[in-house]
Amino acid sequence: MAEPRTLVDGFARQITYLRLSVTDRCDLRCTYCMPERMQFLPRAEVLTLEELYALARGFMARGVRRIRLTGGEPLVRRDMIDLVRALGRHVGGELDEVTLTTNATQLAEHAAALADAGVRRINISLDTLDREVFHALSRRDALGDVLAGIDAARAAGLAVKINTVALRGVNEGEIGTLMRWAHGQGFALTLIETMPLGEVEHARIDRFLPLTEVRQKLEQDYTLAPSTHRTGGPARYFDVAETGGQLGLISPLTENFCAGCNRMRVTATGQLYPCLGGGERVDLRAALRSDDPDGQLEAALDRAVRIKPERHHFRIDGDHTDPAQPRHMSVTGG
Repeated sequence: MAEPRTLVDGFARQITYLRLSVTDRCDLRCTYCMPERMQFLPRAEVLTLEELYALARGFMARGVRRIRLTGGEPLVRRDMIDLVRALGRHVGGELDEVTLTTNATQLAEHAAALADAGVRRINISLDTLDREVFHALSRRDALGDVLAGIDAARAAGLAVKINTVALRGVNEGEIGTLMRWAHGQGFALTLIETMPLGEVEHARIDRFLPLTEVRQKLEQDYTLAPSTHRTGGPARYFDVAETGGQLGLISPLTENFCAGCNRMRVTATGQLYPCLGGGERVDLRAALRSDDPDGQLEAALDRAVRIKPERHHFRIDGDHTDPAQPRHMSVTGG
């Protein structure tokens, strides 16, 4: 088999990781992510299952080894499991893994099917273990469903990583508790800085919590030793001596990690964004629906690596209160 013609950008970074959104829809309305009355895309604009698979195959042919399915909430899409099954057949061949990020509200129903389809690990977004705080933050009383989904994932044999957005005045006093809980369950915990994407109904500067500050506070009670563990994403990991677990930090604002970026994101409508924080994009849907889909997709991917910027320029401070990009995170894909 011929070696794939890899995707290498203008800064010598090889793209091996695709984050593919299957929907922009979500059954939660987390306040840092979207407004209550979020306007979702018409379903007619969203790529079909066959188009999503063809797009993924195009990336695989160019050396992408990991695919993470995202949203919105990917499990609200009814044919999502069919796509996972199709991609799962490539694990061990063209792909190292297929994973997904989920809020776990629908996971109890789908965890066993995901494991059967070839998924081995998942990321679950969970910002609090307090039911009232969860309700206020997500605008939905769904913590019980999330915890049931987590239990189902463990029962299905899926490795679980908990993702928590650190928010000042919301969950900053609970981060140690969340870490102890996650590690006690055998899960890694990754903390994430809130990102300035899309208009929301509060000032992000009021809730922005730098992870440099969080780490300093945690180190008053815990021993954090840098770890060599990597998952292909942007997190830096630490081994926590007191809990025996791992803590990841994703800090796009305080400790930029763009120099090692190996990712591209594709929206549910087939718009490829080489950088989460940039406005550059390439229309893959047009390529897929052209008279020469294979050739046009090849050319589109070549354009994407040419326009991938060196870094994003996220800022949240008194002089930078507007979103870095008008599109919401759920539109781009997590």
